Amino acid sequence: MLTMRLIGKNSSIISNPMQLDRATNIAGMRRARRNPAGSSKVAFTLLEVIIACALFFIFAFAVLELVTRGLNAARSIQHHEPDAALILGPFATNRVLEVGGQSGDFEELYPGIYPGYTWTLDVTQPYGETNPLFQVTVIVTGKGRKAKTIESALSTLMFAPDSKLNAPMGGGPMGPPR
Repeated sequence: MLTMRLIGKNSSIISNPMQLDRATNIAGMRRARRNPAGSSKVAFTLLEVIIACALFFIFAFAVLELVTRGLNAARSIQHHEPDAALILGPFATNRVLEVGGQSGDFEELYPGIYPGYTWTLDVTQPYGETNPLFQVTVIVTGKGRKAKTIESALSTLMFAPDSKLNAPMGGGPMGPPR
């Protein structure tokens, strides 16, 4: 049988295990809480978990803010120049093309984004007037950074079967289509 003697003001001999448990709890010697089953488990309280989550999210959002500011700063120092594909894009869906040229500036299509840049579009039929294959060339010019003149060109072939062809009704020099 286990006995224990507490020394202090109220000293007595404890022989009952329940009294021993109460006595150690009162004396402050017990560190772990016991659940009703009797096994001792140490766990975090809800308040500790909430505080830990709050600190984690404060740190995560601070890092996210730094990354966002860095990306915005990098984006603000970049200078974008217009691409010829910005002009060629709307013509890509045309099924009807006409031989000739067009020109303009980017203020018509993209106001305020590319000031000082102009474009020229030239449509030709390099494979004969009866072939519905057109060559479309776009040239973009303008002043870039440090007043440097920039010229960008893009050329592509487009199939436009609904275009007016300069061919007789029979289908051209090869005769009617087979």
